[in-house]
Order: sequence, then structure tokens, then C-alpha cells
Amino acid sequence: MLTGKLKSQVDRIWEAFWSGGISNGLTVIEQITYLLFTRRLDELHTAREAQANLLRKPIEHPIFNKKQQRLRWSRFKDMEPEEMYSLFRDDVFPFLKTLNGTGSAYTRFMKDAVFVIPTPSLLDRVVGMLDEIPMEDRDTKGDLYEYLLSKIASAGRNGQFRTPRHIIKMMVELTAPTPSDIIGDPACGTCGFLVAAGEYLREHHKQLFHNKKQREHFNSGMFHGDDFDATMLRIGAMNMTLHGIEDPNITSFDSLSVDAAEVRDRYTLVLANPPFKGSLHYESVAKDLLQVAKTKKTELLFLALFLKQLKPGGRCACIVPDGVLFGSSGGHLQLRKELVDGQKLDGVISMPSGVFKPYAGVSTAVLLFTKTNSGGTDHVWFYDMAADGFSLDDKRDPIEENDIPDLLARWCKRNPKKDNDRSAKAFCVPVEDIRENRYDLSINRYKEIAYEAVKYDPPGKILDQLEALEKEIATDLRELRGMLR
Repeated sequence: MLTGKLKSQVDRIWEAFWSGGISNGLTVIEQITYLLFTRRLDELHTAREAQANLLRKPIEHPIFNKKQQRLRWSRFKDMEPEEMYSLFRDDVFPFLKTLNGTGSAYTRFMKDAVFVIPTPSLLDRVVGMLDEIPMEDRDTKGDLYEYLLSKIASAGRNGQFRTPRHIIKMMVELTAPTPSDIIGDPACGTCGFLVAAGEYLREHHKQLFHNKKQREHFNSGMFHGDDFDATMLRIGAMNMTLHGIEDPNITSFDSLSVDAAEVRDRYTLVLANPPFKGSLHYESVAKDLLQVAKTKKTELLFLALFLKQLKPGGRCACIVPDGVLFGSSGGHLQLRKELVDGQKLDGVISMPSGVFKPYAGVSTAVLLFTKTNSGGTDHVWFYDMAADGFSLDDKRDPIEENDIPDLLARWCKRNPKKDNDRSAKAFCVPVEDIRENRYDLSINRYKEIAYEAVKYDPPGKILDQLEALEKEIATDLRELRGMLR
């Protein structure tokens, strides 16, 4: 857990960058990422040195050779600012960009990386502050990086914005990843969903790390993320590394494009919050996606993509804008019909519109479905989330009202035969009702609102009360005038 002291240390580092002339949040995180990765490499090399000394054997897979020892964090951190700056700019950073020995995902995205810390004094300050932060514990590393990511205050382009960590955790718990899962996020960004899935497995399936095959699968075969933003890929790969996932499969390409068409029937679980805005030309979209839904809208194309990337029996939890649930275009209707009739639509969770503030005020929902290619939807479970534990304004301060624990409990105990009270928080709707409503999936279409009768006093009594009040006011006014004489 990240303590108040550690948060204040991170805040000081952030402020140092801003006062040093770097004001873009993503740039700040990217530069911190390079420094954290440098420190991480030194830690890995030190661990391998210790193991080699213990076994009295040469170091296996050394990161630094004898001529590169001065490039290690532990060696240059105490240098004079000018010397440190020259070394990092001219030697350490080029070393990071060409490093292949570790085979990590992070090193694959360093080709276009740029070192932009402008002065020796800023680098010296930041290195000193980062060195003071204890990084031995994996949880601390992960929480620290998550806190850094939470400080990104501006939305990206094309509808990209950070998914709140508690919403990610909720979606992971709804899908309950297993050690045998192959998990994908085709719009991974900072890899929040993949990290949360890994943390869930660490907490609920600790035994997987005692099995060599499962452990190797966890470190190199389980997690897959795609994105076309190189900055996000570097940040995401570092996020996963700091959370103890050694070699995630993070790739750089547009998941909707023709070039990505070979990524099909690959995953057993998809967790995603794809971009909502924008439209694409038909020519640039993989043809098999257009067969699912003839549309240019990215939010619909991503849903089609999830269906194509899942293996039969695979499941998905994804965030969609409310328009996907009730839109009347041919593409909207075609896709909803496919989810209901062609696959198995399990649940629809309506979220309050303030969940993504301050980035956006868009109303969203979580769709939960299973790929069957043969239908199977008999009932759809709906939940009306009114509060997520935070205020729904731009401040997003913690509050007591939180529907998420209740949501998770009801999801685990859902029963179509019992959950038929449509005035409740959660209820099931037969598939026949959904078909009759042109596959409309908005909760307001099916939710029943219970009105309570309010009794008022008779008009005569209300008038008597008003007259009595007027007399009381008149008496008080006379007393006040008397006090002024």
C-alpha cells in the first residue's frame, strides 16, 4: 500500500519536473519511466550477481558487462550533476535504447524514445528523490506507478482516457481470471486491465507460482496488449514490469486494421475500455469485423474485434458508451443482435455518468458476454449502479455510497428465477423481452420505477398555517421596531 509519505515523495518529483520546465503529464511519466527502468536493471543485475556468488558460478545473463559498470544506477547516482547528466544523456540512455539482453517488452519500444530532461540540476534532483523511495517490494513498485498514472489529468486523443483503478478491479473480479487464461486488451494504453488481472491471480491463485509451467505462462504467455501509441506502450510495459510480470506480450499496431487481422481466436478473456470517439474508413478496417457490423464507429468495431479475438467459450468484460446500448443505426442493431442471438450476453451494468470525470462526462456501461458462436442467451442480468464510492463531480472525492460490493455479491448469486423484481438494483430480463424491444439494452427500457404516494394536508389547513405564520412574523416585526425607538 502506498503511504502518505510515499505519495508526498512522488508529488515532490512531479513538482520538480513542472518547475524544471516539463509540464506535459505524459512526458513527465515517460521520463520517470526511463529512470525507473534504469534503476530496475541495476536491481536485476545485483540479484543475478548475488545468485552467482552464492552458487560460485559466472553470472547468467548479465545486463551490464565489465565496461558498462558505470552505467548502473548505483554507480552514477552519487556523481556530480554535470557528470551524471553527460553520462546519462550520452551513454546510459543510448544503452537503454539498444538493450536486448533482457528480452523485456519495455526494451522493444525504446527505439523512438527521447530523453528531454533539460538540465543537470533537474536530473540530479529527480535521481536523488527517486533513490529515496524504497522499491524492494513489488506491491510498492506497482502502487507507486499507479499513483503516477493517476496524476495524468488530461484526456488523450480519439476518446482515450484513463480507466479508474476501482472500475478496472471490479471488471476483473466479475470475470475471475484463472491460471490457464490467455488475457488480451486490444486497446491496452497503460495496461491497467492486464496489471489488475495479474494482481487478482496473485491474490486468488497463489499456487500457480509453485508450478513451473503455470509460472512461465504467467510471466510470458498469459498477458497480451496492443496499442498504436508508442508512449503508452513504453509506460504500459514498465507498469507490468514493476508489477512483477517479466515479459508481457505488448505489441504496437492498430488492432482494428487490416494488418492485425491474424490476431483471431487467441484469447480466453478480454478486458478492455476501447476508444469511444471517431470513425474509420471501411478500407482501413479488417474485413471480418465489417461482417459482424457494417459500421465506421470505433466503439462498435472494437466490440466486433473482441468477438473475433476470443476463443469459443472465451468471455469478455468491456466498457461501452451508452449509445451502443440503444443506438438505432444498422450497425448498432446488427451488433446487439449478434451479442444476444449469436453469442451469450451475460450482463449489462449501467454506470453513473461521472465515473470518468474529470476526463469526460460520458455515460457508460459494462457489457459482459461469452463467445459461443451458437447463441445461448436466455436471460440478461442488469444492474443499476448509482454510486461507485467517489463523488461524481470533477473532484472525485471518496464517499460512503458505493454500489460495487453489492454488485459483485449479486453477480455471484444471480438467479433468473428469483431476480425478477425490476424495481430492484439488479434484475434479469428474459431474452424474448429484449427481442421485442429491438435488442435495446438500456436499463431504463426494462427498469420499473416505484412511485410512493405523498399525502398533503387539506388546502384549508395549509392556509390556516400560513395565516398563523404571518401573524408570528408581524408580531416579531413590531418587537423589532420597538427596539429601534
